[in-house]
Amino acid sequence: MRRFLFLSMVFLLSVSVSAQKGAKKAAPATADQRLAGIDTLVNRLLKEWHAPGVGIVVVEKDKVFLASGFGYKDYENKQPVTANTLFAIGSCSKAFTSSLLGMLQGEGKLDFDKPVTEYLPGFKFYNEELTQNVTVRDLTCHRTGLPRHDLSWYLNPTTRDSSVMRIQYMEPSTPWRQAWQYNNWMFLLQGVIAEKLYGKTWEELVASKIFGPLGMKTSNFAPWKGSYADLAKGYRTDDKDAIHPMDYYRIEGMGPAGAIYSSPAEMAAWVTTWIYGGKYQGKEVLPESYVRQAMSSQMVINAGLPSPENPDAFFANYGMGWMLASYRGHYRVEHGGNIDGFSASTAFYPTDSIGIVVLVNQNGSPLPGMIRNYISDRMLKLPYRDWHAQIKTARDKARTAAAGQNQADSLARKKDTQPSHALKDYAGLFEHPGYGALRLAAAQDSLFLHSSHVTFWLEHYHYDIFRPIDLSEADAIGEDNPFRLRFQTNAKGEIDAFIFQGLQDGVKDIVFKRQAEAVAMAQNELEKYLGEYDLGGVLAKAYLRGETLMVLVPVSPITRWFRWATTSSNSRSWKASASALTSAPTAKRAP
Repeated sequence: MRRFLFLSMVFLLSVSVSAQKGAKKAAPATADQRLAGIDTLVNRLLKEWHAPGVGIVVVEKDKVFLASGFGYKDYENKQPVTANTLFAIGSCSKAFTSSLLGMLQGEGKLDFDKPVTEYLPGFKFYNEELTQNVTVRDLTCHRTGLPRHDLSWYLNPTTRDSSVMRIQYMEPSTPWRQAWQYNNWMFLLQGVIAEKLYGKTWEELVASKIFGPLGMKTSNFAPWKGSYADLAKGYRTDDKDAIHPMDYYRIEGMGPAGAIYSSPAEMAAWVTTWIYGGKYQGKEVLPESYVRQAMSSQMVINAGLPSPENPDAFFANYGMGWMLASYRGHYRVEHGGNIDGFSASTAFYPTDSIGIVVLVNQNGSPLPGMIRNYISDRMLKLPYRDWHAQIKTARDKARTAAAGQNQADSLARKKDTQPSHALKDYAGLFEHPGYGALRLAAAQDSLFLHSSHVTFWLEHYHYDIFRPIDLSEADAIGEDNPFRLRFQTNAKGEIDAFIFQGLQDGVKDIVFKRQAEAVAMAQNELEKYLGEYDLGGVLAKAYLRGETLMVLVPVSPITRWFRWATTSSNSRSWKASASALTSAPTAKRAP
């Protein structure tokens, strides 16, 4: 059975389940007896969980106890991980983003408790209540009422400005501030607020205000754009424990939610700064008042009750870009990170002055949380606990539950049914304003769904319902996934929409409506549409502006019938919605 790993936040072994310069080469474990034999333990875990490699840093106060790599950054060529190997840290980036707002607060330029629209005039949420009331603080602690809506950015990445425009079409699933719901889009908004108030890009701000003062010289946001000698490749492990490479996910548009790449050695400076209340090597990097807010409870994640297996680990709250828990009697501030091919954990214990960062080049890996806990127990001098056995047992139970769900699904599936139309009738362009466009194409006896990032084979489930199965290298949405596409017809019996069902995490069904297709037109053909049109008393004018057909229409309901025409820079062919001007019911060429 293929695993369903798509965009999952792995809160492994957390309560919610319920720095200095690094060495040039991988450093051996410190002589401190608390970490004696840690290399043997980590190498065993890499082998048992079929992971390529891991980078680890452990700090206590201003001392680096361990900065090292284990396993391989390049599995095929057996190139070892070092303390300076760059990994994607995923959502561990979120604390960097919120910290920019903390700096703005310290400079008197931002108030966390003012509405988002105070800093982004004209911005809209799904309804007026959210637009008027959601504050900047709400964005930092996942309490806006919006569920994840991650398929929008993952399937159809776009520019930062375009991404912000999508948010107004994303429906909330709970009332504002009633429940904690993880949401990457709200960290995108924080980055955009910082860009607006500082007048620089999020990347420029993080680089100048955080990387620079902390000496994080190789940390970056898009390693595929540069040349980095010590860079880890991303991998996934299939159900047969084979290791496969994964391409880097181009997350620039959603960058503030999780675009940072860093190394164990450089992340040491980051956790050291938090341990010292915002100071690094005696100089303030983050305002102390903000640091105290960020690692204080702002929202309850869930009950966080102790379990029989871990009676000394409890409460699950969220600060500002950080998860908070009581870990075996010690206050822990932590955040995980997952992006294609990589998993991470950044954690520190403020009252114990200990920081731990674990970076793994394995997709959806349990190792960051597991290794973090083993090291925490040693550094805090706690009794041994077999975290490997606990998570393996939890995984086996999850697989058994999934098998039961698959069996129930199989019983609900109606056999020997057929689609109501020929497959070619399902093909076309479908769009949702908050999720972008998806194209369906029929080829031989199959139907495929294409986004700008992923291609799915649509397996016929029953009647007019299909199940998408990922054909990309990520192989993330397998045969046991809960997603369904249910097609709808109009009064003429034509396929005019499909509903994306089973999105989970509180996201309601998303309706993608069929869109008129653009057709190629020669310039002389396009010129036939030039002139003035009488739209029921409203005079519209069609004209050419350079290589674009423009239609000037006074504001009226009829405006929705028109589409702009653009040219392809490669073929120089004209594109326009077929008969766009003359298809409007009341459109007549003016005399």
